Amino acid sequence: MLNKFKVNSGIEIEIKKGVPAGFGMGSSAASAAGAAVAFDKLFKLKLGPNELVKFAGMGEKASAGTIHYDNVSASVLGGFVIVRTEPLDVIQIDPPKDLVLCVAIPKLRVPEKKTKVSRSVIPKKIEHAAKIRNQQHAAAIIVGFLTKDSRRIGESVIDEIVEPARKHMIPGFSHVKKNALASGALGVTISGAGPSVIAFATKSSNLKRIASSMKKGFSKAKISSETVICKPTKGARIIKK
Repeated sequence: MLNKFKVNSGIEIEIKKGVPAGFGMGSSAASAAGAAVAFDKLFKLKLGPNELVKFAGMGEKASAGTIHYDNVSASVLGGFVIVRTEPLDVIQIDPPKDLVLCVAIPKLRVPEKKTKVSRSVIPKKIEHAAKIRNQQHAAAIIVGFLTKDSRRIGESVIDEIVEPARKHMIPGFSHVKKNALASGALGVTISGAGPSVIAFATKSSNLKRIASSMKKGFSKAKISSETVICKPTKGARIIKK
């Protein structure tokens, strides 16, 4: 960004991050998004969403090795984001106000280049019927966000391709998912490339019960964990000048 906009002054960035790195929660994307938005505001560039996402993607590549526009776009803009590439086109949709998420973060040693390892287990050939069903689920999720229907969103979080291939990398995943659904979660899946697990619920759900059940699921595999109850929010923004 310094080179692109011919900024002559130097810049020092200090990151205080509350998102654990390597646990499928978009840690590197959060850092890149924050830096891009701060730079834009500091030098009064007034960049549009697509440009901010593009530069944040470059920042994530520098830290994580590859660009994940889906991650940085969500971090920049917040809410639910659909990304098209070539050319880059980011579409942001505000989520339902009653949508809540429970994230269970297992205390595991994650391998170096974890995302690359996680991608390596995804099957090279995919059954045509499974691919169609996954696309149907994805379309239903989009409809859920457009119509502000949290139940449709949660119940459409069904992955027949990536989750089955990766779940063996997360000790206790099946117990965590089963427990969360039994406790009232609408849908459960792997968060990012894992090993965190994310459950979809609403404000009317017994969120503490869901979170506790997810911890117990990991405990069955003799894995300790922590849980976070959160909700979708706005993306990167200036909180103090």
